[in-house]
Amino acid sequence: MVFGIITAIAACPAIVGTNEAVMQGQRQNMKERHRGLKTSLYVNCVTASRGGAEVNGGRVVLRDNILIVATSTKAYLEDCENDHPFAGYYLPYPERSWGRQGEGLVSTISDDPPQLNWIYVNIETHELKYGTRLDSEDHITGPWDCTKVDKRLTLEGWEGFIAVYVGPGEWQLFFDRNDDGLAGMFPEGTRTVEVELVRRERRNRRQDPEPLGPD
Repeated sequence: MVFGIITAIAACPAIVGTNEAVMQGQRQNMKERHRGLKTSLYVNCVTASRGGAEVNGGRVVLRDNILIVATSTKAYLEDCENDHPFAGYYLPYPERSWGRQGEGLVSTISDDPPQLNWIYVNIETHELKYGTRLDSEDHITGPWDCTKVDKRLTLEGWEGFIAVYVGPGEWQLFFDRNDDGLAGMFPEGTRTVEVELVRRERRNRRQDPEPLGPD
């Protein structure tokens, strides 16, 4: 009896270690699963303002190699035929590794044929853009990641995204890399709004064809 108790006590650390390893593996699998899910992007406003009210809840779409906020205004609706809603996920960027800091980010750019492009930030203009590897490789391609709880998009470890008014019903997305409100980049009086980019799981539909990989 005493020998059995001693054996059980000796085995406890091994059992606990095994359980911890299993739980850690499960957490890792869940993390990888959500990172590989194709998600949509929506805008939340950080501060209350007239511009914030206009873009809040708007969906991020791709148009002419830039990322814009799809507001519900008439001006936007009249010119939305060529816009493609962001539908993307994390993917390692070729020949670049940021370790645990994050990965690259891709989105479909068309449904027929299905095709992917890289999401990046122009290093000079700070615009959020999409394009081929050749388009993106000289710019900021990562590390993209997300917050632990709300799964909001981050770049280089923080949320520095700004929506800039560029015309009736149109707001373009930028990354405030220098944390200076994009000072000096736009004419005085240009309307800008700090925003959060929230990932939302897409509704399950019939299985789509696998998109072509990013160039």
